[in-house]
Amino acid sequence: MGEYIYADNAATTRISDTVVEAMMPYLTENYGNPSSLYRIGRDNHAAVEDARKRIAKLIGAGAMDIYFTSCGTEADNWAVKGTMHRLAAEGKRHFITTNIEHHAIIHSAQALEADGFEVTYLPVDGKGRVTAEQVRAAIRPDTGLVSVMYANNEIGTIEPIAEIGKVCREAGVLFHTDAVQAAGILAIDVDEQNIDMMSVSAHKFNGPKGVGFLYCRRGIFPDNLMDGGAQERGHRAGTENVAYIVGMAKALEEAYENMEELQKHEASMRDKLQQELMTEFPDIRINGDTEHRLPGTLNVSFDKIDGQSLIFTLDLKGLAASSGSACASGSVDPSHVMLALGLPYNLAHGSLRLTLGRYNREDEIDKIVEIIKETVAEIHIG
Repeated sequence: MGEYIYADNAATTRISDTVVEAMMPYLTENYGNPSSLYRIGRDNHAAVEDARKRIAKLIGAGAMDIYFTSCGTEADNWAVKGTMHRLAAEGKRHFITTNIEHHAIIHSAQALEADGFEVTYLPVDGKGRVTAEQVRAAIRPDTGLVSVMYANNEIGTIEPIAEIGKVCREAGVLFHTDAVQAAGILAIDVDEQNIDMMSVSAHKFNGPKGVGFLYCRRGIFPDNLMDGGAQERGHRAGTENVAYIVGMAKALEEAYENMEELQKHEASMRDKLQQELMTEFPDIRINGDTEHRLPGTLNVSFDKIDGQSLIFTLDLKGLAASSGSACASGSVDPSHVMLALGLPYNLAHGSLRLTLGRYNREDEIDKIVEIIKETVAEIHIG
């Protein structure tokens, strides 16, 4: 891509070469259906089960607690809708979440409301954090599930997941976390952190797009979203995407093997970028919690800047960045996350998300700042 700089790793990441290498045999010669009884089917079934064991080990789970999905969005929908509809028979028709969740959770919550469920959307503070005490105060006798994202996809704020999970465990309420932005970047142990269900997507940690998983603690079975075959022990129908499942396991292993080094690399670049932007733009606003934040995430707001114009012009100048969640692209309204932080419309609309990853280099930071400086000067309103 020449001089083009990619700084939108929260949207997706470049797949690693070793992951592609691990996947290739299952895209070419070893292409059997894992449900088939002949040899290349059995070999593929064995590859799926091996990947399941390897993934489970990394997050402190049992192999039978991992259910493969097509993405994090499917896992979120399954966890929220499937669990609440199952618990409705027990009179549990109240769901708790936050007002900064990914749209996969927000829209699932709205779908529940359309079906007659009641939803509590907990507000976050100005840094994007919710507390365990807020969750405790919101739990009612009819609460079935709490879902709080591990780390926000726009501002990178990390939530107090273990504490929230403990509150839910004490209250006898199931706890789900959307860990799509955190998995592979932060070390997660579902047992230690009191997590009952967790959604993960491979393409956020240098794996392939189109595959993810839902962790469900043993004995938790959300109602099925899809009817069909008996795959995933009868809980998620559809022929398994063997190559991508193998690739996801390899990518997560690589992420854990290099986690400390990658965290330092990304945080160092982010801090340098933040400092240089603050020097160039003294009035810039840093969005999110600078203490509890993903290592590669920086979200800032400019006054009197149109977010869409900013992204388009940065792209023309050779920088890929975002003004919010890629899943919400096409919307001209400010991000719901920015508004939840209490930002006025002008700053919410002028937000810029820069997310650095494994393949970014220190020497790109000065160029990123230069491109942003030129762009802001060109499109500044008034």
